Amino acid sequence: MTVRRVMGIETEYGISVPGDPAANPMLLSGQVVHAYASAQGIRAAHASWDYADEAPLRDARGFEMGRGVADASQLTDEEDPSLANVVLTNGSRLYVDHAHPEYSSPEVTSPRAAVVWDRAGELIMRESVRRLSQVPPGVNLYKNNTDGKGASYGTHENYLMRRETPFSDIVRHLIPFFVARQVMSGSGRVGIGQDSRTAGFQISQRSDFFEVEVGLETTLKRPIINTRDEPHAVADLYRRLHVIIGDANHCDVANLLKLGTTSLVLAMVEDHAIDEDLTVSRPVATLHRVSHDPTCRELLELRDGTRLTPVQLLWRYHDLAEKWLEERYAGELDDDTAEVMRWWALVLDRLERDPMEASREVDWVAKLKVMQGYIDRDGLDWSDHRLRAVDIQWSDVRPDKGLFHRLRAAGRFEELVTDDEVLDAVHEPPVDTRAYFRGKCLEKYPDQIAAASWDSVIFDVPGHTSLQRVPMLEPLRGTRATVGPLLDRSADAATLLRELASASG
Repeated sequence: MTVRRVMGIETEYGISVPGDPAANPMLLSGQVVHAYASAQGIRAAHASWDYADEAPLRDARGFEMGRGVADASQLTDEEDPSLANVVLTNGSRLYVDHAHPEYSSPEVTSPRAAVVWDRAGELIMRESVRRLSQVPPGVNLYKNNTDGKGASYGTHENYLMRRETPFSDIVRHLIPFFVARQVMSGSGRVGIGQDSRTAGFQISQRSDFFEVEVGLETTLKRPIINTRDEPHAVADLYRRLHVIIGDANHCDVANLLKLGTTSLVLAMVEDHAIDEDLTVSRPVATLHRVSHDPTCRELLELRDGTRLTPVQLLWRYHDLAEKWLEERYAGELDDDTAEVMRWWALVLDRLERDPMEASREVDWVAKLKVMQGYIDRDGLDWSDHRLRAVDIQWSDVRPDKGLFHRLRAAGRFEELVTDDEVLDAVHEPPVDTRAYFRGKCLEKYPDQIAAASWDSVIFDVPGHTSLQRVPMLEPLRGTRATVGPLLDRSADAATLLRELASASG
C-alpha cells in the first residue's frame, strides 16, 4: 500500500448571523442543512442517518467507555430528531454536529480525490449561504477551526487501516509526526492561546486546544491521537484511524500533503518499516511551541536527546518514506504517491530556506503574508482587532467576501484540481468505493430510501412489511465497476433488492 487507501475528511463550519452574535447556532446549523437539502429535493425523512452500527465509546486500547461517564458530546450514536441530518447524492453526509453544520465527505481512495470532495463541500455550504441570504440577515459560514474567542471545532481525517496493526505502534510513530506536520498543513490564526488572549500569529488553528497525548474524547481534553474504534467496516479486518488534530485547509497542496503524508506514514507503520525512534519529549507542550513559531526554527527534543526543527523532523519521515518506497516498489510509484512525494520535498525545502517561499502552497504562510502586508501598510500590531477580522474573513465561504477565494481568483495559489472536477463532485460520488452505491441509490430511488450510513442503505419499498437493510461493510465494494450495471438496469428499488438477493443467493 502507498498513499492509496480508503480515507475521508469531516469538516465542521463556523457559523454566525450578521449583527446577531447571540443567535442560536444549533438552529442556524439546521437551517443550513435544510436549505441545501430542500434545494436538492431531499426530504430528511427519506435520507436520514442509520445509527445501528455507530459505536463512539469503543476504545482502540481494548475497552469501552460507560455511557454514564461519557460526555454528552461523545454520544454521537443517539439520534436527535430535532437536528437536520441528510445523505447526499455524492455519497456525503450533511448534518448538525455540536452546534455546527458539518460536511463529511464520501470515502475516496487517494489524497487528490479527498481534495476534490472536500472542496465540493465548500460549494455545498456556499449554496446554503446563498439561499439563506435571500431572507436577510442570512447566515455566514467559515471554513476554519476557531472563532478566536475560545471555541474550537474540528476538521477530522479518517484512514482505513489493517486491524492487525498494533495500536501502540500507531501512537508511537504518529505523535511526533503530528507535532511537526502542522508546519505543512496548518491554516494559521491570529492570537495565542485557546481564547487568543495573547497577541501574535501562530501556525495552526487547532494546536492550542490539545491537552493530552492519547484519548477517546474529541471536544474536551482533546488528544493528539484519538482512540475511537468505530471502523464502519468489517471490524475483524479494519480499523478506522480518526484524526482530529488537523486544520481546515483551503490550499490544495497543503490539503493533499495533510492526507498523503499521513497515509504514507501509516503504510510504513503497517509494514513495520519505521526503524528509528522519533519520540518527542513532552509532545503536547512541544505541539504548542511549534505552532507559536512561524519561523519554523523551534527545536524539538527527541527522547534520545537529539534536537531538531519541525522541518528537519519531517525530513526524517520523508527520507524514511523514500527509502521504504524504493525498497518496496523499486522506484515504480503510482501517480498519487509520486505526486505526494514531489510536493512533500518541495514544500519542506521552501519551509527550510524561508517559510514565506511556501505562500502558494501552505495556508498559514499565505495568511501570514497577507497579514504582514496590512501590518506594514497601516502600522498595525498583532493585538489590533482589524487583523482578527481579516483572519475570520479569510475563511468566509462566499467567493466575493472570503479573502482566500478572492486571492485564489487572482491566481495566488497552486491549484491541483479543476473547478469542473469540484463542481461534478458536488452531485456525483467517487466511483471506486461503496460511496458510489450509496450516492446512486439516493439519486435513483430517493423516495424509497429510509436511511443510510457509511456501511448501510435502508430501503422502504412498497409491498415489504419491514425496512430492507443492505449492509456495505467492505468499503471497496459497491463501486461503479461492480454495481453500475446492476443499478442501470434496476428501474426501482424493489428490482434492485431482488437482483441483490439473487446475486448473494
